[in-house]
Amino acid sequence: MAEVKIMVGGRQYAVYCRDGEEARLEQLAGMMSDRVEQVSKGNAGLTEVRQLLFAGLLLADSLSEKTAEAEKAVATKAPSPAPAAPATPTDDPAALDALEKLAERIEALGDSLAAQRANA
Repeated sequence: MAEVKIMVGGRQYAVYCRDGEEARLEQLAGMMSDRVEQVSKGNAGLTEVRQLLFAGLLLADSLSEKTAEAEKAVATKAPSPAPAAPATPTDDPAALDALEKLAERIEALGDSLAAQRANA
C-alpha cells in the first residue's frame, strides 16, 4: 500500500492506494478539487462538507451523462465518435471503482464531521 497526500478543496488528505496507482489517485483528486472549486465559486457560503457533496454530485452527473451517451450509441449501433480529448476516468472501470471508493470516503468524512459538530 502506498500513501498519497492529495489536495482537495484546499485541504490535504493522506489516503492509501495500491502500489503503482498513485498517479491515478492524484489525477482523480485533481478532478474532485476542480469540482470543489467550481462549487465554491458559485456558492460562497457552503460548508466544506456541502462543497464536497456538491462536487461529488457534479461528478456523478457527468458520469451519468457519459453512461447515457454510451447506452444510446450502443442502442443505435452508431459508431462512437473519436474522442477529441484524452480519455476520462469514466472510460476506465478501475477509475470508476476508485471514484466510487473516494465518494464513500468523502461520505464517511462528511458523516464524521457532522457527528463532531453535533457533539460540539
